Amino acid sequence: MCPARTGRSESRGSASLSWCFAELEDWLASEDAAGLQHGELEEALDVRGRELLRRLFQDRLDLTAAREERRHDVTGPDGVVRTRAEKGRTRPLVTRFGQVTVSRMAYRSPGRSNVHLLDAALNLPEEKHSHGLRKLAAVEAARGSIEAAGGAVARATGVRIGKRQLEELARRAAAHVEAFYLQRVIDPVPEAWPLVLTFDGKGIVMLPDALRPATAKAAAAAQGKLATRLSPGEKNGRKRMAELACVYDAAPVPRTPGEVISTPAQKRRKKKAQAGKPSGKGKPREPQARGKWLTASVTDDIPAVIAAAFDEAERRDPQHKREWAVLVDGNNTQIETVTAEAARRGITVTVVIDFIHVLEYLWVRHEARLFRMEVKDRPFPCRRSGGVKLEAA
Repeated sequence: MCPARTGRSESRGSASLSWCFAELEDWLASEDAAGLQHGELEEALDVRGRELLRRLFQDRLDLTAAREERRHDVTGPDGVVRTRAEKGRTRPLVTRFGQVTVSRMAYRSPGRSNVHLLDAALNLPEEKHSHGLRKLAAVEAARGSIEAAGGAVARATGVRIGKRQLEELARRAAAHVEAFYLQRVIDPVPEAWPLVLTFDGKGIVMLPDALRPATAKAAAAAQGKLATRLSPGEKNGRKRMAELACVYDAAPVPRTPGEVISTPAQKRRKKKAQAGKPSGKGKPREPQARGKWLTASVTDDIPAVIAAAFDEAERRDPQHKREWAVLVDGNNTQIETVTAEAARRGITVTVVIDFIHVLEYLWVRHEARLFRMEVKDRPFPCRRSGGVKLEAA
């Protein structure tokens, strides 16, 4: 392994890295490496190569610190000038390759907090884990449990992060989503392009103290079969609905019904024909979503999330010159809220309901007539109301 080194010059850093890489080459040529199976060799190279990347990262940080110039106009957030400067103030930074040390100049004043200009220049996080690890933690946490996310991060990087730290990293990764969307500039599109809004709901199993009052009351009254976990069918009354929304510009692509819906045999023939064509940028086969805007909330209700999506849509089309399309899955609350929101803003929108969900309404009524069953009244969602046109697709 390459030994840790600090306080070296640029030439010494280059020489030490050359030596570190040469050591890796020597190990690959050794008898120890020759006796390894390919899987063992792959795993060992992953660990040793990660250390080499860590050293490269450390050398770049040391070079940046060596080139930092003293300034005399540094003030803190309190407006007080920091008249003193001290080199070599360090802080740890845990990266995807391992832990490194960031050395920088501290600007000081008696009784005041230190100011580190290099922290801002490098965009260092407040915690010791890098943004790369934060991103990886957020991606893995969204796939499953925090414990599983920690295992995935350790396998990918060799860095082990505590459960509580992983939770904080995942939270911080989503802290500035609203600010990001507000400052993002959406490129203008032709007025002929439809503006699409889509809404959906997702039930999330919550801890008892995080449930809404009515759901919490139902959960308290229910008795589970097991003391440590919920059995199949017992999640009812344990969930809280999250509302999801998406807004995007749809680049239209005219298609025939056969191109939209085709049989498996037609799909195989189409795939085979496309495989024989040279790859490259050609005509897209389906409408393309451009400039996506996404939001989701487990605390805000359906009207609040839908209103936020309409705000984003009006930001893109303030004069209401484009065709607005809303895609939902048949949720009556969503449809009623969309209808009310469109009427309040004076917008005509076309609501497209997922065909599978529409088919469910039809099947319930067909089953009731066929077997002479009594079915609880469920209003069929395909209706026309005010400035809203509802269609099934």
